[in-house]
Amino acid sequence: MGITLRSRPGSGWLNATACAAASVAVIAAPAVQAQAKPKPADGIYTCIDDNGRRLTADRPIPECTAKEQRVLNRDGSLKTVHPPTLTAEERAEKEIRDRKAAEQRAAQADAVRRDRNLTARFPNEDAHNKAREAALDNVRIALRTSELRLKTLAAERKPLLDEVEFYQGRQLPLKLRQQIDANDAATDAQRSAMANAEAELVRINRLYDAELDRLRRLWAGAPPGSLGPVATTSASPAAR
Repeated sequence: MGITLRSRPGSGWLNATACAAASVAVIAAPAVQAQAKPKPADGIYTCIDDNGRRLTADRPIPECTAKEQRVLNRDGSLKTVHPPTLTAEERAEKEIRDRKAAEQRAAQADAVRRDRNLTARFPNEDAHNKAREAALDNVRIALRTSELRLKTLAAERKPLLDEVEFYQGRQLPLKLRQQIDANDAATDAQRSAMANAEAELVRINRLYDAELDRLRRLWAGAPPGSLGPVATTSASPAAR
């Protein structure tokens, strides 16, 4: 491409400027053309529509949004598979499935972690029995304390009842009535505490029995997390 510039005499500086601008324009033209050239497609999309026609395009095919679309390389080999576009209802169902799957994975990971922690804490049955006895001892101490307190309350009650006999057929003094009522309330509270402690002994033994059964299977080679869900009671032996 040739460009001829004419100028009046005495305008040498203008001629030089014009020549430089023309040269830049000539050089820049191919670059502009290169930039304007469309970017080649990532691949060739192909699918079969509802009428059985095979469709091909250089971008996702609208007629096949609900179908799987194959994406091919220029040489015809398979590059990837474009999944169907889901409807709003299908997306909601997929989100529910994904959430349930994530919850199951989290529960499984938690079971594996708990089983590993369990075997690390109790490498053998002796260690587990010691932990059981330690947990039971705390409750047994509470039981013995309640028993002693009941004996004390019974001893305190005897003179009160003797005094009641003195007032047979008459109204009891207010102070005596209050002392008897306080003794009754304290006795009921201790009996309730003993009942709770006895129930706690049963609960702890059941928890340790279930835990020991799980440990025996883990010690025998069962993979961590393969024995079903782990009890998550906050007062379970493993949680303490």
